[in-house]
Amino acid sequence: MTVRTALSRLTQQEDLNFLLTNRLPRRWLTLFMGWLSRIEHPLVREASLALWRLFADLDLSDAKKTRFRSLHECFTRELKPGARPVDADPSVLVSPCDGIVGAFGPVRRGMVLQAKGAPYALKDLLQDEDLVREYVDGNFVTLRLRSCMYHRFHAPYDCRIEEVTYVSGDTWNVNPIALKRIEALFCKNERAIIRCRLPGGELVTLVPVAAILVASIRLHCADVLLHLRYRGPNSIPCDAALTKGEEMGWFQHGSTIIAFAPPGVTLVPGLSSGSTLRMGQPLLKLAER
Repeated sequence: MTVRTALSRLTQQEDLNFLLTNRLPRRWLTLFMGWLSRIEHPLVREASLALWRLFADLDLSDAKKTRFRSLHECFTRELKPGARPVDADPSVLVSPCDGIVGAFGPVRRGMVLQAKGAPYALKDLLQDEDLVREYVDGNFVTLRLRSCMYHRFHAPYDCRIEEVTYVSGDTWNVNPIALKRIEALFCKNERAIIRCRLPGGELVTLVPVAAILVASIRLHCADVLLHLRYRGPNSIPCDAALTKGEEMGWFQHGSTIIAFAPPGVTLVPGLSSGSTLRMGQPLLKLAER
């Protein structure tokens, strides 16, 4: 048995995993990780990458470059041109990121699922009643990024970003074990709420949610790094036009994105919890006009 296999089996024990990733001082560990990951000293970089590889199946075969100055540079790596083909079907909204499909389905009476049998109020997540009304009888899908995945996210369709709302919060782990144990976890964590207006008038909202060790979000349309120490204006007006598949920003390390679509924008057939999507693959479908 390899060291990585032994560590993987150990951390899959639910009680131990929850203890290690949630009962430690999450905020300070996250700030420390943000500092450590940017150190460009070769010894620190190599030791950090080696430790990361013990816990994650890191694949850099599609990365634009494979040598990095720091752990942070590896986390936020770009891809080779063409590594993520974007579905060109004009009726399809694509996945904004690489991710594992979690809970998905209809928005029922203002509630969505965090995990099986664990609903939360959309108002608590979005903190805007008018925005919540946009998604009555709409659909949602949760995409979880593992630490070894590509951490940049992209426009799901041609759109104009109208506004970004930053919500300061905690940094609970967002793995399936924590999602089963912590009620309304996404509503507790730090997050950004990105309103994307499509050419047909539909409003699609993306909610990148931070987590332990990963509480920093960078958006091209907002000239500020959203992180634990940011206490600037919660609402950031934007007027940024993006084309389908164009880069929107990135997690400083990785976490979760929840996508919300209004009535008439449906989930693509065959979506299944636990499956892996790559950025650019079909996620939602526009109603026929």
